[in-house]
Amino acid sequence: MSIKLKLLRVQAGLTLEELAQATDLTRSYVSKLERGISTPSVGAALKLAKALHVQVEEVFAESSDSDPVLISRAEAKTTDARPKTPRVVSGASPDRRMVAFVLTPTEEPVRNHPMSNHKGEELLYVLKGRISLQLAGRVELLNAGDSAHFNSSIPHKITSVGKQQASVLLVVAQDES
Repeated sequence: MSIKLKLLRVQAGLTLEELAQATDLTRSYVSKLERGISTPSVGAALKLAKALHVQVEEVFAESSDSDPVLISRAEAKTTDARPKTPRVVSGASPDRRMVAFVLTPTEEPVRNHPMSNHKGEELLYVLKGRISLQLAGRVELLNAGDSAHFNSSIPHKITSVGKQQASVLLVVAQDES
């Protein structure tokens, strides 16, 4: 993902500083994303995609083609214990406003990883484990099978809680703007 982000930035003719300013992210954070040291939150990825004038799946995954039916195959299991990059399971092609991800949130809030906020709505469904959903000053604990639907302009962050690594399906419906 890191090489791809840098390539998208260079193709857009932006410097690191210009991309950071366009996304309201710090230059340091964008640099860490490009070097593969950090993984962007969904909110950060949406901001990056908008600034780079690409679909959000191009930041995380392969671009979709013009097929009206999108199939996303399960990934091969790995023994890597590190949290995975959010996986796009349904993309935001030009005629669609929704994008769906499967996330494996970290166990502890990541330093310098700001709360996400962006235009639109989010629906999250806990597939396994337990998460803490921080919505501005409010914190909700959600277990497997629980869901939350909220206005994504509210600052929010998802954190895994407990011994079992959590997995979350997150669907973002973006405002057209």
